[in-house]
Amino acid sequence: MRINRILLAGSLVSVALVLQVTVLGRLQLPGAVPDLVLLTVVALALVYGHVSGALIGFAAGLLTDLAPPADHAAGRYALVLCLIGYLVGLARPDSGRFRSAWGPMLTVVAAAIGSTLLYAGVGALVGDTAARHVGLVGLLFTATLYDLLLAPFTVPFIMALARRAENDPMAVEANGGPPQGKDVASGWLAGGTGLRIGSQRGGLRLMTARGRANRAGRIKGVKGVKGVKSVRKL
Repeated sequence: MRINRILLAGSLVSVALVLQVTVLGRLQLPGAVPDLVLLTVVALALVYGHVSGALIGFAAGLLTDLAPPADHAAGRYALVLCLIGYLVGLARPDSGRFRSAWGPMLTVVAAAIGSTLLYAGVGALVGDTAARHVGLVGLLFTATLYDLLLAPFTVPFIMALARRAENDPMAVEANGGPPQGKDVASGWLAGGTGLRIGSQRGGLRLMTARGRANRAGRIKGVKGVKGVKSVRKL
């Protein structure tokens, strides 16, 4: 992952976790608690892809496991958000942008349902039956409803911040290649001249070829003049 991705993801996840623990967790809403950390992971995975989404999801889930008042084994939610980040990243369009708002909203619904089921499933494996006492159907409904209501105010904003960070011209991919998406450095060059880089290179080559042809023509002309003068002297 790039440095700008790590810094941005760490800042957003930290803010989301603090708001979730100090504000959303104290609202005493019926059923589930609005999961702002999940929405942050979903938004970042939709921009960064499945690999970064899995890494961000694991780190965000581990912080949530360790944050008070944690009442479950550490690593449980880290596993859940790691899988969610990976799967959401796979749903990212090739162009990196959705044609309408229905794509992110449907992704949020699927992530809310999937995270609740995965959390309950992992809890059942380790002997935690809290989901049974609360009611799995009620948790699914309230978690999906709360996250869907909160998503329009968080997901577009986080995705916009992530895309702006990706448009940094100094950013370099971890594998050494150019950043995916729009190349802002090329855009700046094109904005100042109205030409693309390829057109600039082609123009330079054409000017160089013309210069060589003109010099060759002048040399031939000088040689022709010298030959005429020699004939006249003879």
